[in-house]
Amino acid sequence: MSYAPPPGLPVVDAMTPPVLVLSGPLLQDEVSGPCDALRALMDSGGGSGRVVVCDVAGLGPAGLAAVNLLARLQLTARRAGGRIRLRDPSPALCALLDLVGLRFETEGQVEQREPPLGVEEAVEPGDPAV
Repeated sequence: MSYAPPPGLPVVDAMTPPVLVLSGPLLQDEVSGPCDALRALMDSGGGSGRVVVCDVAGLGPAGLAAVNLLARLQLTARRAGGRIRLRDPSPALCALLDLVGLRFETEGQVEQREPPLGVEEAVEPGDPAV
């Protein structure tokens, strides 16, 4: 027995993750408030893979306080069975997170790809062949 597909586009429930807006400047000890807010969003949100988007555009200059806060938020999310995604991180914050070895998913992040085929590097005359 087969059924004809319904006319039109399929109905899909749009799942937008909740957003936690972080603002600065940060102090070293300011982690309990954002962690509690994240825990509340994780408990109420459920939804799409239990992801909470952290808007970090207002954090201000990248520093160790921001790294500490984001690491604790990631730990809180993982303990609750979810994860966080960063929205609008500055290049300095991305570089600092990479330097300390923390990896975060970011919105709008471009995938790193291999260079296109057929592209070759120029060789200077007199360079020894490897």
